[in-house]
Amino acid sequence: MFHESMKLRLQRIVLGLAFTLAGSPPVRAAPAGITKIQHVVVIMQENRSFDSYFGTFPGADGIPMQDGEPTVCAPDPKTHDCVRPYHDPNDRNVGGPHTSDDARDDIDAGRMDGFVRQARLGRRHCTDKTDPRCAEGLRRDVMGYHDDREIPNYWTYARRFVLQDRMFEPTASWSLPAHLFLVSAWSAVCEDHTPMSCRNALDRPGGVRHGSGFRGNSPDFAWTNLTHLLHEAGVSWKYYVAEGTQPDCDDGEMTCDDKPQKVGTPEVWNPLPWFDTVREDGELGSIQTLGHFYADAASGVLPAVAWIVPNGKLSEHPPALVSDGQAYVTGLVNAIMASTDWGSTAIFLAWDDWGGFYDHVVPPRVDENGYGLRVPGLVISPYAKKGYIDHQTLSFDAYLKFIEDVFLAGKRLDPATISRPDPRPTVRENVAILGDLATDFDFDQAPRPPLFLPGGLAATPTH
Repeated sequence: MFHESMKLRLQRIVLGLAFTLAGSPPVRAAPAGITKIQHVVVIMQENRSFDSYFGTFPGADGIPMQDGEPTVCAPDPKTHDCVRPYHDPNDRNVGGPHTSDDARDDIDAGRMDGFVRQARLGRRHCTDKTDPRCAEGLRRDVMGYHDDREIPNYWTYARRFVLQDRMFEPTASWSLPAHLFLVSAWSAVCEDHTPMSCRNALDRPGGVRHGSGFRGNSPDFAWTNLTHLLHEAGVSWKYYVAEGTQPDCDDGEMTCDDKPQKVGTPEVWNPLPWFDTVREDGELGSIQTLGHFYADAASGVLPAVAWIVPNGKLSEHPPALVSDGQAYVTGLVNAIMASTDWGSTAIFLAWDDWGGFYDHVVPPRVDENGYGLRVPGLVISPYAKKGYIDHQTLSFDAYLKFIEDVFLAGKRLDPATISRPDPRPTVRENVAILGDLATDFDFDQAPRPPLFLPGGLAATPTH
């Protein structure tokens, strides 16, 4: 025991020195008025790039145009033409593969022209050739974009609240790493149940027991996540899961069998049950069905911090319908706006990765993990600025930073200060390039009234 204690102490000292030498910026004082936010709700949807949803939104850094025509394109290796972005009215999309290799090839050393090529290559990984996502004629829909004709409610939120046009996926990879960064600012693989046994894993987190990736073994995430800091501080949190199925495929396949998604069945959109801290803190009960969210909102007892993840049908993850996802999100937002908690809530809405869809902005490089490609980001709150476009560089790390500033007095997931240090390569909340979400709020304005939009799904009692 003494040996292990000394080893842990030395590891903390070394990590603390390393992060001091790295020159992380000092924690800034939270802006006056931020305490008016008592509830943070992060709604995470699936697989859309910024340009695919807001590429023609006025004032945003969207698809480069001249005289109303796109000036950019991506070559199609099959037809030998260059495919320009185009308006796509289809409710069902296909998208493309989205592993770290696909991100690298889509970005193509900053040329941002690999999207059609990767979509073509992704078709080779179709496990079901009859699936509509594998249809030959749909390989180019990665260049399609929607606007207020298909997603009017999302565009209304952008016009009336805040649109972020430099929200980057925190890591250039697929859904599981993105969701891990969402709750822990890291994606890793661990040798045992000690956090210092974890090492960086961009595409294949988990699988700790035999070091073989999570396929074939139950993942065990031993590093420290935000829920542990919230638990230590006595701050309430919940992770609401829409039960059903989730379709995300690993290894770059375009199609795969749907996997069950239940509160007690951890999966790529519901990774918290795999975290040691959640089990050790006795917080498994904080992972609840979507029905509990609607009940909590109606009763005015939303937790301080909430994450909400969809099921496959509601996710906008191809082949799910865009309209189903928008209706589901509208229903969530309407429920919060109808709650007595609305006056003290900040809603952050984003999509977990780009899903293979075109985007023209080269992601900044902050460490070996990212950032990934741009995704849409919206802020909805009674204190959100009206019609504001946030041009700061952001990632999901900014959500953690905001939550830490509001509820934890600025405490970070920093190995030099947390009770369970781990060897994460970067304190992501302190990266100098990362913007501050507090900029999106005006705490001096009178609280904005609710904006109930039509077409929202009604609350469901269980799912």
